[in-house]
Amino acid sequence: MKRLQAYKFELMPDGEQTRAMRQYAGCCRVVYNKALAWQNAQYQADNTFKFGFTKIANLLPLWKGELAWLKDAPSQTLQQALKNLESSFRNFFAKRADFPKFKKKGMSDSFRFPQGFKLEQHNNRIFLPKLGWLRYRNSREMMGVAKNITVSQKGGKWYASIQTEREVEQTEHTATSIVGVDVGIARFATLSNGQVFEAVNSFKQKQSRLARYQRALSSKVKFSRNWKKQKGKITQLHSTIANIRKDYLHKTTSTISQNHAMIVIENLQISNMSKSAKGSVESKGRNVKAKSGLNRSILDQGWFEFRRQLEYKQAWAGGGVIAVNPRNTSRTCPCCKHISADNRQTQAKFECVECGYAENADLVGAINILAAGHAVLACGVMVQQDRTMKHEPSEGIRKSSRDPVGIPAL
Repeated sequence: MKRLQAYKFELMPDGEQTRAMRQYAGCCRVVYNKALAWQNAQYQADNTFKFGFTKIANLLPLWKGELAWLKDAPSQTLQQALKNLESSFRNFFAKRADFPKFKKKGMSDSFRFPQGFKLEQHNNRIFLPKLGWLRYRNSREMMGVAKNITVSQKGGKWYASIQTEREVEQTEHTATSIVGVDVGIARFATLSNGQVFEAVNSFKQKQSRLARYQRALSSKVKFSRNWKKQKGKITQLHSTIANIRKDYLHKTTSTISQNHAMIVIENLQISNMSKSAKGSVESKGRNVKAKSGLNRSILDQGWFEFRRQLEYKQAWAGGGVIAVNPRNTSRTCPCCKHISADNRQTQAKFECVECGYAENADLVGAINILAAGHAVLACGVMVQQDRTMKHEPSEGIRKSSRDPVGIPAL
């Protein structure tokens, strides 16, 4: 099968190349914003959307005439910015994303080269149009044919993300086991076989330092030299928090994926679970501070990224991921199947009021999730290895891994 895989490396540009990359990213941001503004004006004029790349690309020569410095950036990077806007509109109309927003300076600065680049892994350098040869930290061997390169800036450093394509054989998973996974706040992940992955809580670890940096920023004159230095410290700390979380997620998902052929998880709606409880002016919310802390803890765990990594790693390894309805997974007794909110008196303790079965609440949830996964397999449903795979629908069988499946009474 064909596998698309991206490799990300840190670039080591000189001063002139760094200034040029900042300029290219700014040009792409301006073109993106002008195209979005033009699209909004067209909609207000005739109430229609004309977001096709071909139509908007015809305006690019006109904008280059108005802003001569746009000619300094490679034309293909500006065209890619317009293609990104087209993709944003398509995702919006497909209800996969919000309406496109204007880009801000210093936020997600990037540009893409679909062609014209060269890569020499043995010399640890990359050639990019108008930038020349750049050194990079060759941290791993890259496999496949490079299709495009995206240059991005984060935390004061520049990175090159190289998307590759190669043919691989469809393999079978080396393991034969199936496991249920329950994610939580106190414990990051609890498996139905009793294995526990503790929460790393990278944001919580750095929260006091972040608050101190932000207080120092508020006392400085905005956009002054000292303000920019303090702003850079905050950006770097956010980057450190994200890197700790990402590293832990990759290690955890790799361990689970390598040891289990089938993984059953809950179909959690993270965006709904982490919504604010402030309410409105007419209807004030309740327990706003407690809910805010819960939302912060949920987002600190990275549950959505955890699921995303499990799905693609299982697809590559020849395994599968099943998503089941999370309803009553923490309230159902795995022994007698009695469902009651009284079964879980505390966060960590589960004790059935019907039969007296007692166990850790997270482990009970993982066992119930595994039981729901067995029900999916017993009904003859094909395990979905990625979000694009389709299978024959039948009565009582979900159409995708996002559709909920109840807990069976086995």
